[in-house]
Amino acid sequence: MRHDHRAPAPAPVLRRRGLLALSAAGLAAPSVLRAQGPWPSQPIRMVVPYGAGGSTDLVIRIMAPRMSEFLGRPIVIENRVGAGSTVGTDFVTKATDGHTFLHATLASTGVAAALYPNLPYDPVKDLAAIAPTVFVPLAMAVTTKGWDVRTPQQLIDTLRANPGKYQYGSNGVGATGHLANANFVTRIGARVEHVPYRGGAQTINALVGGEVQFTQDVYGLLLPHHQAGTVKCLFVTGDERSPLMPEVPTMAEAGIPSYKAYSWFGLFGPSATPRPVVDRIAAALEYAVADPSVSKRMDEMGTPIMRGWTPDRFAAYVAQEVKDWGPLVRASGARAD
Repeated sequence: MRHDHRAPAPAPVLRRRGLLALSAAGLAAPSVLRAQGPWPSQPIRMVVPYGAGGSTDLVIRIMAPRMSEFLGRPIVIENRVGAGSTVGTDFVTKATDGHTFLHATLASTGVAAALYPNLPYDPVKDLAAIAPTVFVPLAMAVTTKGWDVRTPQQLIDTLRANPGKYQYGSNGVGATGHLANANFVTRIGARVEHVPYRGGAQTINALVGGEVQFTQDVYGLLLPHHQAGTVKCLFVTGDERSPLMPEVPTMAEAGIPSYKAYSWFGLFGPSATPRPVVDRIAAALEYAVADPSVSKRMDEMGTPIMRGWTPDRFAAYVAQEVKDWGPLVRASGARAD
């Protein structure tokens, strides 16, 4: 399924809109925030609910310096891991200092609501959606250490013929890689053990070392290992081949049964975040992604920027993702165990 992550208007227009949004926020802010003083009045804490070195962490670390430049305060990245990203996400829903925000994912929001029966937060009601950062297509990669699988069909045949013998890794229960792999295994009718890690970097290290046999992750994290021959990317889950690895076929070209496998990252605050603050963070993000060096880094990672989204549009999108992913999570058989 093609996912619309492209901007509805040219970048120069969006940059002007971002600056206008800042001006509007500055005019509106006194009526809402006068009692608290000018915002931001202290360093901004950006919580990443995954370990350092993974794609969610890297994306915001690349964008944060430009956002900080725009806001006039440093942005401090804080990794709070646990329970498939829900620990860090829950922490932000309960923050009351007015300067704590979240770089979350589809897994923390649309997926978590269905995966965790006792989720301590409501991803729609307890978070203020600000703006998405990047769209995240995935690639399927297998280890080349002690494993002879080199084609998509070999992967399917090997897994079907050896129920319970092999393992796939992911960056946590309910994370993007977990759901993508669980959906894949279900679609091909195989049984494979799931091994969760604390982040994408650890998962890929495990794949390179042969601790797990396959995983799905963002192109940019897998590419150096694919080029070095320590892992092999078998197919990409998007509708088109990646310019980073044009020799790797799409899921459809490889004859893989279709399944939903993508993610997105985005900025959120606690639900009580005043709208002028939401608008100002959104404008800071728009300023950051307008920097060609930031765009270049995102393209090199294979995580295209989701441009031109308003907070209202993003909030509606998150609510729809919660509805859409519930049945898919249950059908995949994935469990928060």
